[in-house]
Amino acid sequence: MPLRPARRGPRGARGGPTAPHSRARIGRVHAPPDAPWPVRALGRLNAAYPWSHNHHYHRWIMRQVPRRFGRALDVGCGSGELVRLLASRSAMARGIDADPRIVERAREATEGGANVEYAVGDALGDPAAKGPWDVITSVAVLHHLPLTEALEHLKAQLAPGGTLIVVGCHIPATPVDHLLGAVAVPLNPLIGVARNRGRRPGRVPVAMSASTEPPTMTFHEIAAEARRVLPGAGLRRRVFWRHTLVWRRPYGGAPR
Repeated sequence: MPLRPARRGPRGARGGPTAPHSRARIGRVHAPPDAPWPVRALGRLNAAYPWSHNHHYHRWIMRQVPRRFGRALDVGCGSGELVRLLASRSAMARGIDADPRIVERAREATEGGANVEYAVGDALGDPAAKGPWDVITSVAVLHHLPLTEALEHLKAQLAPGGTLIVVGCHIPATPVDHLLGAVAVPLNPLIGVARNRGRRPGRVPVAMSASTEPPTMTFHEIAAEARRVLPGAGLRRRVFWRHTLVWRRPYGGAPR
């Protein structure tokens, strides 16, 4: 991986696991063999009807962006679903991912002549990710990277007035986290059955095939560092083991 890897060790904003910059597409909740039978049953149902928690937030992301804008970058684009949505409102949308296999699948799924580009590379160092961008999105990627460095870099690539939108993962650590998790557990298989229209897909969707790593930071740790790097950033816990961040770069400050 071209990026200077996050170091394993104590949990913190500047550390974390080393992993490719592909989204952690986790749409399944697995149960250990010794779990109570209702939990094992839910696990089997989740495995039979997989769906992407990350795609669940695409509509929310599109509500955060202007109706029309210039350039968009999706960091860790995977199979390109969000890139193609951003292209419907932008002059140009580019997705970047470190996994050449999944980027090829994204290209195959994109109609020729569309205002969409894909690049294989390191989002924190590849010239293809260099701004300024009017919109930058990142879904379930930042927990693979050193958080402070990633936020500072994405901030620098954002055009004045531009919007950074992050859907992230964190360690459940508070009663609120565990309550949201308890709500998500029964919802997960129900949504899986509904999204698959009651039919077993036969294989895991391409969007969920990327390699993943578990998060290493709590929501409070992420929020504290994000608000230090991005003053005024709005962060919120969400269902399905996610949180969101929205930050708009003030006018008058050009990207570095």
